[in-house]
Amino acid sequence: MNFKKIDEVASIIIDSKYLIVLVGAGLSKESGIPTFRGPDGIWTKYGEPSMNGYQEFLNNPNEYWQAQIARDQEEAGPIAEMRRTFGVAVPNPGHIALAKLEELGILKYTITQNIDDLHFRAGNMNVVEIHGNRYKLRCIKCSLRINRSDFSIVAYPPLCPECGGLIKGDGVMFGEPIPSEWLDKCYEQVNLCDAMLLVGTSGTVRPAALFPETAKMRGAKLIEVNPLETSLSFLCDVIVRSSSTEVLPVLIEELSVRLNS
Repeated sequence: MNFKKIDEVASIIIDSKYLIVLVGAGLSKESGIPTFRGPDGIWTKYGEPSMNGYQEFLNNPNEYWQAQIARDQEEAGPIAEMRRTFGVAVPNPGHIALAKLEELGILKYTITQNIDDLHFRAGNMNVVEIHGNRYKLRCIKCSLRINRSDFSIVAYPPLCPECGGLIKGDGVMFGEPIPSEWLDKCYEQVNLCDAMLLVGTSGTVRPAALFPETAKMRGAKLIEVNPLETSLSFLCDVIVRSSSTEVLPVLIEELSVRLNS
C-alpha cells in the first residue's frame, strides 16, 4: 500500500467541509458477495435478466410473484447463489471504516449502488440506496418501503397497506425509473460536497457514474480507492490502487491521529 497516497487522501478529507462517498460492488465483494458483471459476476455466469423486467412486472404482476416464489425455492442458479452469499455476508473492515468516518462527523452521506444492507449493519445512518435493498419491498405508487420480514403476503400480487398500489421487491429492475426521492437525495448530496470518495465502483452504471463528474465540475476533490483502473480514474485527484478493506482502516487511523494531535 502506498502510504504517501494515504497521507494525501487524509489531507484532502481534513481540509474538506462536506465529504460524501459513492460505493460500488467492489466493497461488498470483499464480504463475499459477487458482482453482477466481470469475470466472476452473477450475470457473466448465468446471463443478464430481461432488459424489460419492469414492464413485464407491470404487465403481469401475479406472474412475476409466482416466478419469484419458484426462484426462491431453487437450489441452483443465480437467485440461489445470491441467497447463499447474501445470507452469510457480514460488514467487512471497509464498511466498518465508513461507519466510523460518519461517527467521527467527517463523512456526511453515503450513496451506495449495493443492495445488501451492509452499510446499515455496519452502523452507517446517512445512506441512500440508489438501487434499492434486497431485504425490503416497495410500493410503486406511494414508494412505501417495508421490511420483507415484517410483511405478510396473503394474496398475489401483494398490495400496499397504505394506498393499495402494487408491491414489488425494492431492488430497481431494468427499465424501472429510480424513485425520484432517491435521485433527489443523491443530487442534493453531490451538490453539497467538496470532496467525494469513490470506493469499489467501476463508474459504468448510470446515473451513479455521473455523480463524480458533476461534483468535479462544482470544484469537489475526487479520491478513488480501487485496485483496478476505472472509467472515473481520469477525473480523480488522488488514486489509491488497493482494496478498500486495506485502505479505509489505515485511513481511519491516520485521520484519528490528525484529529487528536
